[in-house]
Order: sequence, then structure tokens, then C-alpha cells
Amino acid sequence: MSPQDSPATPVPRHVPVWNIANILTMSRLVMVPLFVVFMFLEPPGWRLAALGVFVLAAITDRIDGELARRRNLVTDFGKVADPIADKALTGAALVVLSMLGELWWWVTIAILVREWGITLLRFAVIRYGVIPASRGGKLKTVLQIVAITAYLIPMPAWMPVPLLYVPHALMGAALVVTVWTGVDYVVQAMRLRRAARRDAES
Repeated sequence: MSPQDSPATPVPRHVPVWNIANILTMSRLVMVPLFVVFMFLEPPGWRLAALGVFVLAAITDRIDGELARRRNLVTDFGKVADPIADKALTGAALVVLSMLGELWWWVTIAILVREWGITLLRFAVIRYGVIPASRGGKLKTVLQIVAITAYLIPMPAWMPVPLLYVPHALMGAALVVTVWTGVDYVVQAMRLRRAARRDAES
């Protein structure tokens, strides 16, 4: 077979960093300070505004992931920026809720230590490869968002007492999955580092 007859080598598709999926991710970061400001404004209506911003930001998290996969817009920047945007949103919500006395500080601290610890771990091993979000990590994010949303919903005075514990139960489940997935990411990072070292030695 002559060189002219050989099949053409496919050219790798270049995915621009500033695509619609990554723009939505960055917009989620912009919504974080807006959410915080609304949470500290006095009239009760601002609490609903903060809830609306939080839910909208959470929706963008779902949309940007779907767009990235369906339109083949996955980038290394998106793999890193998306979890950072998630952590900024949920972290700000947890801190504000604790400052307002609605969530125990030890829960907020435990989740934040895990979240930002794993983010730093991702950067530490990025020269060996990118650790993408796992299914457990996505479940963790969903549970955190659902639990925070439950805390943000204004509770009327006539609300039955058992229902007042629903946000705490949801946050407890989110905390368990958060810690469990944190351990899993540490294991993944160790395997990635060992594999890179083996490849370098071979």
C-alpha cells in the first residue's frame, strides 16, 4: 500500500477553553458573592432571593456538565474549574449558615477541610494527570446542594417539629458521603502518582 492509499490520521479536535460550558461554570462563581449579600440583608424577602440565586447556580452546575459531555467540550480547565466553582458555592453557603447560627460550625469546618484539601491535592498531582469528578463526588455535590437548599427554605412557625430536622438529616448524609469520597480521591491520587512514576522508570 502506498502512502497515498493509507488512511488519513485523524486530527485531534481542539476544544477552546472559553466555551459555553466553561462560561456557565465561571458564571456560577460570579453568583457566589451575590448569594452572600442577599443572605445578610434583613427583610425576609431577601432570603428567598438568596435561595433563588443558589438554586440557579446549582442548575448551571447540571447544565454545564451536560453541555460539556454532549457537545464534546470537556477541557482540563473545566475539569478543575467546575469542582472549584461547586466548592465556592457550597462553601459560602455553609459558612453563612454557620455565621447565622443555623448550622453547626464543626459540620462546616469538616466539609470545607475535605473540599479544599481535595482541591489542593488535585493541583499537587496535576503533573501526573487530572483527577475527574467521580460518581461518588457527584452524589456528594447533589446531597450538599439539597441539604443547603433545605436550610435556605424559610420555615413557617406552624411547621411540625419533625420536619424541622429534615435539613439536619440531609446534611448528615451529605457529610458522610463527603468524607467517604474524600478518602477515595486520596487513593486515586496515590495510584495516579505511582502509575506516573512507573511509566517514567520504564
